[in-house]
Amino acid sequence: MKHILFSLLFVFSLSAFSQILEPVKWTTSVEKISDTEYNLISTAHIDAGWHLYSQTVPDGGPIPTTFIYDNSEENFTINGNTKEGEGHTVQDPVFEMEIKFFEGEATFVQNINLSQATATINGIVEFMVCDDTRCLPPTEIDLEFQLGDKKALTTETKSEVIPAATLEKNIEKTEKSVASKGLWSIFFIAFLSGFAALLTPCVFPMIPMTVSFFTKQSKTKAAGIKNAIIYGISIIVIYVLLGTAVTGIFGASALNALATNVWFNVIFFILLVVFAFSFLGAFEIVLPNSWANKVDSQADRGGLVGIFFMALALAIVSFSCTGPIVGTLLVESASKGGAAPIIGMFGFSLAIALPFALFAAFPGWLNSLPKSGGWLNTVKVVLGFLELALAFKFLSQADLVLQLHILEREVFIAIWIAIFGALAFYLFGKIQLPHDSPLTHISVGRLSLGLIVLSFTIYMIPGLWGAPLNLISAFPPPLEYSESPYGVGFSKLGSGGSASAHGDLPEGAHLLAPHDIMAFNDYDTGLAYAKKVGKPVMLDFTGWACVNCRKMEQNVWPDPGVLNILKNDVVLISLYVDDKRELEPEEVTESQLKPGKQLKYIGQKWSELQTIKYKSNSQPFYVIIDHNEDKLVEPVGYLPDVPDYKAWLEEGVENFKEE
Repeated sequence: MKHILFSLLFVFSLSAFSQILEPVKWTTSVEKISDTEYNLISTAHIDAGWHLYSQTVPDGGPIPTTFIYDNSEENFTINGNTKEGEGHTVQDPVFEMEIKFFEGEATFVQNINLSQATATINGIVEFMVCDDTRCLPPTEIDLEFQLGDKKALTTETKSEVIPAATLEKNIEKTEKSVASKGLWSIFFIAFLSGFAALLTPCVFPMIPMTVSFFTKQSKTKAAGIKNAIIYGISIIVIYVLLGTAVTGIFGASALNALATNVWFNVIFFILLVVFAFSFLGAFEIVLPNSWANKVDSQADRGGLVGIFFMALALAIVSFSCTGPIVGTLLVESASKGGAAPIIGMFGFSLAIALPFALFAAFPGWLNSLPKSGGWLNTVKVVLGFLELALAFKFLSQADLVLQLHILEREVFIAIWIAIFGALAFYLFGKIQLPHDSPLTHISVGRLSLGLIVLSFTIYMIPGLWGAPLNLISAFPPPLEYSESPYGVGFSKLGSGGSASAHGDLPEGAHLLAPHDIMAFNDYDTGLAYAKKVGKPVMLDFTGWACVNCRKMEQNVWPDPGVLNILKNDVVLISLYVDDKRELEPEEVTESQLKPGKQLKYIGQKWSELQTIKYKSNSQPFYVIIDHNEDKLVEPVGYLPDVPDYKAWLEEGVENFKEE
């Protein structure tokens, strides 16, 4: 009884006098579809100013929302993935990736089929929330879904029922919201790629030939224009069907999951390298001649069917030029998931189809077209270099996931410098490839493009020594994933210590890149060292996926005055509340905040320490303590103002000296 009373008093004191935050409340409901089919609905009610992360956060990003449904008794089967409600997708500058999150309210729906009668299904949701100044550690909440009377599957559910039409509408809005930004970029890139494909040797000469055919074979000009438009529409239909087939075969959710799969990225790296070598002239990728002959024979039938087969013949005959571009677009759009392959093929085919319709309507424009020649092969070669560079993006993603450190930032940038440097030499006529025509002079356009590529190559060179390269930040690995994470002179930021200033690092300590600050990740080890050297302790409650923690480390800590204190005047102990490594068996203890549950992970240990001792559960959270573990100054959270943060540090250090 005393234990229960103490627990109640403890919880009351935390809620009444502390900074314990619970910005997300979860409710559950059930929608009955049939006697055996149900939707399990989890709704997150999010306080104003806070946001909850999506289930599909890319690797290296914040902690995603995760649902686990207890099916230990095998009472049901799970159909597909948990659907999400409407959210917001933004390009996060800290994680350098697109991240989706929710505000206000978020709905998650999981469809199941019962195999035997059951009244209740239990689940767990793990999630992470942040506002503009802080993040909370990953939290687990138990979920309970009441299906009704266990004796009969047909019994009405006891919990709130949401109409099926509303659910479908929410799911549809979700898919549109997640993909809208990415789909527009895919369409734009695909549209430009279609124009690039027009300028290849396989497609460009077909424009006057095809337009002339329609204008001569048609009895009137209007009929010629009509047939050319139908021809263009047929081209669009053919490529859109290809995109639809890719989406239909793999499935939208499967494509999205494949985007972070190691083998997906490795296979696509190989494919893009093959496409690139094809464009560079090593070989040609062609479809069987029998296909073209059979399709061409159908084109003679006339009418709408004949026009459609003429468009199909163009797609097959020009495959050696368009195939690598189409393949690259499908690779890139497949990594986005959803309807991206369809949108990509629509943008690509629209760019190809437009000239045929326009030149048929205005045949006089044909006279303004440049003549076919060696410049068409130059376009192919330039595209080949671009595809080769893009290929290493996929290989880099696989290396990051596996943490092999084979394709680190410097290696990636060096490869890109070599590729674009070779492209610049090619444009200047210093390199010739198999299908190039003799180059007697360099045109102004080719010279201008060569200068742009050369400038870009020179721009990338400082990246070998730690320059951020903001123009291409989405492509190479992050700064910390490199051979020299400190970059040029980074270890000498600020006055005072550097790596050598610490001498041999004590046991349990490491240097925190890129600022060269000695830090501990264990509370007891760091405290013991602080007592030994006679310095106060600065506890840094942080998280691997804490955006504002990274902002403090990137924008505030590099200040010379702040950095000097962190290196020389305090002992830094960084405690990661989202550390998913398991505790040693002898360290596993029962949670004081949730009696009956055990602390299994290192992060749970530090999160509970922060909550119980300092009555706060948000990160970043900084505390300066003495050797008796008493606070020397009131703790602070996210404090981006450098003078204020420095003054706080100085106050803590001065109070320690006065003791």
